[in-house]
Amino acid sequence: MSRMFCIPGIIFLFCAFVLSILVSISLPFLPALDIARAHMKGNALINGDTVNEIRFGVWAECTYKDDGSRICGDAGHGYSTSISDTNKDANVIIGGSWTRGLAVHPVATAVTFIALLFSCSSHVTVTLIASVLSFLAALLTLIAFAIDIALYAFLHHEIGKLSAVQGNTDTAPGFWLTFVSLILLLLAGCTVCFGRRRDRMSGASEYPSYPMSSTGKVPFWKRFGRK
Repeated sequence: MSRMFCIPGIIFLFCAFVLSILVSISLPFLPALDIARAHMKGNALINGDTVNEIRFGVWAECTYKDDGSRICGDAGHGYSTSISDTNKDANVIIGGSWTRGLAVHPVATAVTFIALLFSCSSHVTVTLIASVLSFLAALLTLIAFAIDIALYAFLHHEIGKLSAVQGNTDTAPGFWLTFVSLILLLLAGCTVCFGRRRDRMSGASEYPSYPMSSTGKVPFWKRFGRK
């Protein structure tokens, strides 16, 4: 493959892989890389603790108190949490059905890593596989991003029911890193695909050319080599 297309494709895939793996680790291991978060001007009760902020990651949720201390739930697949005001007049539950799909993130990361390995090869067939894997990783990342949007929208809707806590819901760094990773994967897939096409065209142009006869056809004896 032409280096003009090969190197940028590898760079795009590498950057997408780094971003994707950071998001996949997420909470409770990387507290800053959550998917969605809610700030409460009035304190809320979450799992029995009085807090003013909650963050949702791929594997767990973390809550923050007024003094800045952090409490994270046990890491697991499809966690759930209950949020209520301090008077317990209203209560909402963010169930596991809204967080279970976040496990698509590490799946997309694994496919991105495989695509990165394949893209380092100069073999035409292997680079074609790398292009297909890049688009597959982009599809999985798109699904993960759609799940992130759904979680944010549901959290925003549920926090709005708790008028006493005066909650404000925001997208978090992990949300936008997923979006950037999606764009990079699409660029990588297109770059690798176009690079393969350019390589095939350049290979076709290397065939020897023969002079034409007056009728516009290559003489029979010159089709199999020059004499």
